[in-house]
Amino acid sequence: MMPLTFAGTEESYVIQRIGGKPEVRKHLENLGFVAGAEVSVVNTMGGNLIVKVKEARVAISQEMAQKIMI
Repeated sequence: MMPLTFAGTEESYVIQRIGGKPEVRKHLENLGFVAGAEVSVVNTMGGNLIVKVKEARVAISQEMAQKIMI
């Protein structure tokens, strides 16, 4: 298991768990980041990530991506 920040671009991964405070986990869940969901990194810009999850592209900070374990 590793944080999403270490993922290669255009490779598909499965989310294992979400860490962080309850409000952070809830926010990520609302964006579609839930355990068992498929996720891939589309691009990285200045440490931030553009991620494809549930057929949607979402931009998240590096800090948020550290809490998503794949």
